[in-house]
Amino acid sequence: MTTPESDPGVGRSGVGDAEVAAGRGVRWREGWRWDVAAVLSFVLLAFWVTARFWRGPGVGVRDNRTDQAQFEWMMAHGARVVTEWVYPFSSDRMNVPDGVNLMANTSVLSISIPMTPVTVLFGPHWSFLVFLTAGMAATGTAWYFFLSRVVTRSRGPAWLGATFCAFAPAMVSHANAHPNIVSQFVVPLIAWRTLRLVEPGRWLRNGVLLGLLIVWQAFLNLEILLMTAIGLAVVVGALALGRPHLRRGTRPFLAGLGVAAVLSVVLLAYPLYVQLFGPGSYHGLSRLIRGYRTDLAAFVGWSRESLAGDARSAGPLARNPTEENAFFGWPLAVLTVALVWWLRRSALVLGLAGVAVLFAVLSLGREVQLYGRDTGVPAPWALLEDLPLLHSVVPTRWSLAITPIVGVLLALGAHRARELAHRHPSARRQIRFGTVTVLLMALLPLLPTPLPATRLDPVPVFVTSGDWRPYTAGRRSVVTLPLPDNTYPDPLRWSARTRLEMPLARGYFLAPDTRPGSPEPDAALFTAPFRRTSNFFGGVARTGEIPPVTAADRAAAVDDLRYWRAGVVILGPHRHADALRQAMTALTGISPTRTGGVWLWDVRPLTG
Repeated sequence: MTTPESDPGVGRSGVGDAEVAAGRGVRWREGWRWDVAAVLSFVLLAFWVTARFWRGPGVGVRDNRTDQAQFEWMMAHGARVVTEWVYPFSSDRMNVPDGVNLMANTSVLSISIPMTPVTVLFGPHWSFLVFLTAGMAATGTAWYFFLSRVVTRSRGPAWLGATFCAFAPAMVSHANAHPNIVSQFVVPLIAWRTLRLVEPGRWLRNGVLLGLLIVWQAFLNLEILLMTAIGLAVVVGALALGRPHLRRGTRPFLAGLGVAAVLSVVLLAYPLYVQLFGPGSYHGLSRLIRGYRTDLAAFVGWSRESLAGDARSAGPLARNPTEENAFFGWPLAVLTVALVWWLRRSALVLGLAGVAVLFAVLSLGREVQLYGRDTGVPAPWALLEDLPLLHSVVPTRWSLAITPIVGVLLALGAHRARELAHRHPSARRQIRFGTVTVLLMALLPLLPTPLPATRLDPVPVFVTSGDWRPYTAGRRSVVTLPLPDNTYPDPLRWSARTRLEMPLARGYFLAPDTRPGSPEPDAALFTAPFRRTSNFFGGVARTGEIPPVTAADRAAAVDDLRYWRAGVVILGPHRHADALRQAMTALTGISPTRTGGVWLWDVRPLTG
């Protein structure tokens, strides 16, 4: 009886052309030592990239302290869902009294909930680091098994491709506190189950498995899921056109795809309703964020965390160190084009090339940019950015999705070179030498360096001791100076340390712009809509200067403290702590006390 494993034209065999010519199967238990070595190499590489973050609980991500604090808070929320059975899709522990729509933010529930034991036992700081490091290692592992069992059926080339998929410059860039983006281990699983849909007689099982993977990825990162769906649609279409024999599986493929669609819609209907229409939902990103694009020169540039790169050369080509989404270097860019030409008879390669071109064009944003300067050349994204779903995509991240495409092409190319060496024994040494030389020239400059770390201010004793509890009785909140936002995230770390028992006014999260007269109504802001008092302290925190305090300022401060249901205002370590302390005292007329590493204002008499 013919099975998908034995028929090179069906199911999980036969997506690459090289292994069809070889006609060899790989049994799961053969060469298991190489599999173990591959997995260990991914673990070691992940620790190499994040090594400086593991030095202690007071060490953080230098280039993205803000998102680190937010993800620590999210890990604590996932633990509360398990231990206290709280509602998973929103929270009242930040942005009191309005709360936060967590489905409209990166709540990573598919990771934070399973990692509850780590969070409870070791704290959210360490669970964040485990998430970040294990996510990279798991991504390499998943791609390795997908490539070695499904695409190339060759372990060495599969390891090469998987290593690039997990540790390419763009992935290392996002390892600066974007664990939801570097954790792409579900992507190859979705690709695997999609290809298995053509298997006859198992459309229901295969559809259910694919649907569950889609749901898993949806609670990890919807942006990656969207890009995966588009990429797979193009590749599957190319395979159907280029491999007529695969069309025999059209009926089970469509049946299984229908099952996956129905299951994922049923399971995601309510969470997506909360995300799109629930309290705190927004309608697209702001035009500023949707203007984040990939500089044309970035495709051949060097990332700052690559062996050949530095911040001076990479800085003009990317918005910040966490969004270096291309940076393949010119040798690899040339090699990728050469591989596509060399393997152009493969339907898979042509499909991958088509997706890469599509994603590269979309990543250019509204207008092509070259070396940090606008060229005046319009790009297609300008026609698409206001469409539903797409208005929530950061355009530069389309180029991030090219990374696994290049990884698969590297695996296919290395496999084809290996085949040539076997077919031509007399030229074997020359072929191997040429292959190794080309790969070293293209990939050696891209080797990652450990990400830079920084020393975090310790969590004040006032927070860790629980001395804040009497001030939050009666559903009151803790107000910090300055109030937390995308420039001052420390209070999120403090709240996470208390397992979110300490409620915060305002915070760092995505929320709709509800300001009167806003030029982009309901577009996403990176905190709650500003209030007069939060603006006041934000200015003091930035400049260290105290503006004249008027009676209107004092009245607004009382109104805002009442709105936030403030029980206490605290000021922790800050470079402009003296100015913030003087400003708060001038606004309220209350003298602070020093306790537990913070300045404290008991504002309960003001808020009633």
